[in-house]
Amino acid sequence: MNTKEKGLSLIEVLVALVILTVGLIGVFNLHVISKRGSFESFQQTQAAYLANDIISRIKLNRSQLTSYAGTYSGTLSIPGKRCDVSVGQPIDTCNTFETRLWDLYQLDQQVLGYSEVLDGKKVGGLDNATACIEAKDSGEVTVVLSWRGMNKVNKAGPLQPVFVRGCGESKNKNQRRFYFINTVIL
Repeated sequence: MNTKEKGLSLIEVLVALVILTVGLIGVFNLHVISKRGSFESFQQTQAAYLANDIISRIKLNRSQLTSYAGTYSGTLSIPGKRCDVSVGQPIDTCNTFETRLWDLYQLDQQVLGYSEVLDGKKVGGLDNATACIEAKDSGEVTVVLSWRGMNKVNKAGPLQPVFVRGCGESKNKNQRRFYFINTVIL
């Protein structure tokens, strides 16, 4: 008896397609998760850079240390003098007060993301960010950057200083991320 079974290879092809589809869905899901992690990592790196930048600026302008204290979220207007060396721009000679105003304006703009503009939108900063600076006469300085992350997280714990817990809390209640540095400037 010579009988041929028909349709067996079609079933094998369908099973192979199902397995391939499940595998591809897994790969795409892994890609999405890695993109989110990469974005969160980028945001953390940006916050660290901004915090260290303003601390360096405060160190260079120590006589104005306590005047740097405040909360900054992109609302400062441009100061009268540009106290920064930029290519092709005239250099203004600034006193310590004018330098502080320029430093805080720079921080304020960096928090907004002015360093990278795409189609007229500032995209180089942290998402919905707030920068907070606490500066004491003793030279102790705390810089906090708070922003909105992608996923819901727990709030800052009771072990964090009150100043850190309060920075940007009203803006990003459920998705709030923060980075802070506490240092002493002598």
